[in-house]
Amino acid sequence: MALLVLYLSYIFSFVLLTLIVQKIRKKKSYSTYNLPPGPIKLPIIGNIHNLLSSQPHKKLRDLAKKYGPLMHLQLGEVSTIIISSPECASEVMKTHDINFASRPQILATEIMSYNTTNIAFAPYGNYWRQLRKICTLELLSLKRVNSYKSIREEVFFNLVERIGSENGSVVNLTQAVISSIYTIVSRTAFGNECKDQEKFISILKQSIKVASGFNLGDLFPSSKWIQHVTGLRPKLEEFHRQTDQIVENIINEHREAKYTKAKDDQGEVEEDLVDVLLKYEDGSNQEFSLTKSNIKAIIMDIFGAGGETSASTIDWAMAEMVRDPRIMQKAKTEEEECVQEAHLV
Repeated sequence: MALLVLYLSYIFSFVLLTLIVQKIRKKKSYSTYNLPPGPIKLPIIGNIHNLLSSQPHKKLRDLAKKYGPLMHLQLGEVSTIIISSPECASEVMKTHDINFASRPQILATEIMSYNTTNIAFAPYGNYWRQLRKICTLELLSLKRVNSYKSIREEVFFNLVERIGSENGSVVNLTQAVISSIYTIVSRTAFGNECKDQEKFISILKQSIKVASGFNLGDLFPSSKWIQHVTGLRPKLEEFHRQTDQIVENIINEHREAKYTKAKDDQGEVEEDLVDVLLKYEDGSNQEFSLTKSNIKAIIMDIFGAGGETSASTIDWAMAEMVRDPRIMQKAKTEEEECVQEAHLV
């Protein structure tokens, strides 16, 4: 027993010494910065203790009341600026937007988005600008979005019929909306419903849950061992392995379909979003090209961000209508006008 205590003491001392050395190095690099005011920092952990709560957003609100709309927090090794006023937000997102255009890199985005080569987390630069150009001119052009109108109408008509068929029974609207949104994304992005759709959704939800909140591995990025001890890296790598296989299958299916169509000389066929991306891989576009990993990262973006955010927005909108009768009545009036104009009844 005494030997075990001694052994653990040595390990703790080594870890503590390592963190102190890293802290001293970080402090030297930050010493020349003119940082905004903020609460007193503790050794090693900085201001992590100031946010320990089940509702950290309220802790941030309370700190902002004390230190102002522009506040500095040291979260482990990560120096963080908190913006909490419209004026400061405008300075960051409009006046000096280029300086803040790149998102901070965390372990989850590094692993799940193929070393941050997707649209959402790619560093600001030529690569990101080219991706934005592809989105604007190809993936999300007005013509292409309008071409998927029939898919959207069909899926949501099916949703309404499904809810109506319940005859007053309790309906899990959140789950129904999420399923419908992902069906739309699958059919527009892949040409049909993804056969592994439910598995894909489940993995995405799990990865978001694991990556959300404060992870010690992200707050102490130089201490790689923390990512393994906490289980963060192994979990994310397993999620990535599973999603990568699904996306790999999707790409292979599109390549085979493209080869078959060319062989049978079927002429011009309708493209989905994956077909558009594959055009940038085969070298036919001399201005810009994508690797297979780049394409996978963008597909993950389309499916992940395109589904979860849209479903969450609809979910919150429905909750607001239930909570506020005035908004509910306004929505009903607009709905009746749209239905009459479209001659749906």
